[in-house]
Amino acid sequence: MTEAATRRPPGAPCWVSLIVHGLTATQEFYSTLFGWEFRPGPKQLGPYVRALLSGKEVAGIGQLPPDRHLPIAWTTYLATDDADATAEAIRSCGGTVAVGPLDAGDAGRLAIASDPGGAVFGIWQAAEHLGTALAGTPGTPAWNELVTRETSSVAKFYQAVFGFEIEAVVSADFDYQTLHLQGRPVAGLHGVGHALPRDRGPHWMTYFQVADTDATAARVVELGGRVLQPPREGATGKLATVADPEGAVFTIVRPPGH
Repeated sequence: MTEAATRRPPGAPCWVSLIVHGLTATQEFYSTLFGWEFRPGPKQLGPYVRALLSGKEVAGIGQLPPDRHLPIAWTTYLATDDADATAEAIRSCGGTVAVGPLDAGDAGRLAIASDPGGAVFGIWQAAEHLGTALAGTPGTPAWNELVTRETSSVAKFYQAVFGFEIEAVVSADFDYQTLHLQGRPVAGLHGVGHALPRDRGPHWMTYFQVADTDATAARVVELGGRVLQPPREGATGKLATVADPEGAVFTIVRPPGH
């Protein structure tokens, strides 16, 4: 278990959040699945809570207004020192800024954007709220990965906006690039071509660490969710792709050696 409540370098994934229709039911699902507890967060975008493990903030969940029908999905936030400048860079590099930049009380400043392929992500300029404060233990975000058609063009976008160093996985049948900051891998780009879900398009995927992939996948189903890709061994450990009762997709992973 490591505490991660430090100011991240620009571009580093620093927070994940989910906006749903049923806030109370969603809290119950994740509380049972991951052991999260909740406390109120900034209300600038409507009802919102922060999830905690061992008293440390690990994720956010908000509620959609009743008249809004947006896709229910986990959103990865990338750190920035200047949300306004980053929003401008996103636009000039072919992306779109859909919300903000705007202040979230004293917590920080945020914007919601999409890359040229249409994948939605957030940017977060930390003030009082630095982001995810715990890592390396079950129930915490373990990895963030962009699932897209092909990685080469969109990699240039993220490199231009955030200054990532990019390392390609050299393989004839595997389109994968790792984004590095200060010599450290912080996120991945996975090109899946025609295997991209038609109903979702390109999207950022949040990986949550678990102690037992099979047991957690079974629990997801018991709690009203679905298993989309059953437990399997991968380079990052044993993983499964699942969806919560409102359809928000995420990956659970038990890292090697855990």
